Amino acid sequence: MAKKRPQTKGKPQVSNGARAGGAEENYPVVGAREPCPCGSGRRYKACHGREAAHAVTELVQRPFEGLAGEGDWIALRELVPAATVELTLKGGLPEGVPSVTLATVLPMAWPALRRDDGSVLLGLQNDTSSGDLSRDLADTLLRALEAPTGSPVQARRAPAEGPRLQDVLDPDGTFEPVVHTGFEFWVPDSENASAEVAASLERANAAAIPTVKLSGVESAYWCETPEKNHLRWVMPHAEEKLLDALARLHAAGTSSLGEGTRLVGSFRAHGLTVPVWDLPSSVKAGDIEKPAAEFAERLAAALATDAPLTADERRARGGLTNRQVTLS
Repeated sequence: MAKKRPQTKGKPQVSNGARAGGAEENYPVVGAREPCPCGSGRRYKACHGREAAHAVTELVQRPFEGLAGEGDWIALRELVPAATVELTLKGGLPEGVPSVTLATVLPMAWPALRRDDGSVLLGLQNDTSSGDLSRDLADTLLRALEAPTGSPVQARRAPAEGPRLQDVLDPDGTFEPVVHTGFEFWVPDSENASAEVAASLERANAAAIPTVKLSGVESAYWCETPEKNHLRWVMPHAEEKLLDALARLHAAGTSSLGEGTRLVGSFRAHGLTVPVWDLPSSVKAGDIEKPAAEFAERLAAALATDAPLTADERRARGGLTNRQVTLS
């Protein structure tokens, strides 16, 4: 049910930041037993590969915790093809930067782009080299703010002690995603886009799944696929408590969103659980608003229940757990 990430071409490069001399060193990622490209004479796994391996093991389970709209951050990272959000920075925007916009994905999978007018687009769905997505995104954003206008920002390994999004974004700022039908927001004037960007835009639009954010509940997204539609809902509750509540509703026959709909399982993504419902192709986003709001009320009541699960509820919980998939 999840989509594939855009892939970049060529051998990946790892940047290790500025050295004492002021130059930034970039080394390609090679096999663990191959000589390290830095020229040290050691194997990659014992040299620069050791830093990369250590970074990967330092996994932050909830990188967006503490940010406004944590559930929507996760949805835009994992589930939504095309969406943008205007971001508010601590201390306001730097001179010469009229706006900062988070985007699900950018042309050629660029991490970020500084437009000709000085505005910044930050890509969310890129692969990153460390285990802290928040730190990687903050590093990319800060570099984009200082990048030359009209240029993309390349990937690098963020400094281990660098700031995170929670340090860069205004904690009182809102997070209000705008879901798009395509990726025309990449280029204000698509007719004058380069051939490379135009081709990337065409490929991205062809692969985009129609998606709509529900307005009546938080972080719930309807999407349309050829065989059936789905509702994918990022929920902020503790996983074990949420699975108990869903099991209570499922055993009672009240976990659906109306006739022909069915709770089929869940994702686990960035520390939160994402229940998924199958919907008939005839059920559109507007049709599911009221049933979703009613389900939210039933779920709240189930979450407030502390009674042990019954035998039927335990079986329902086991079924939900067996159908759970971890995205990240």
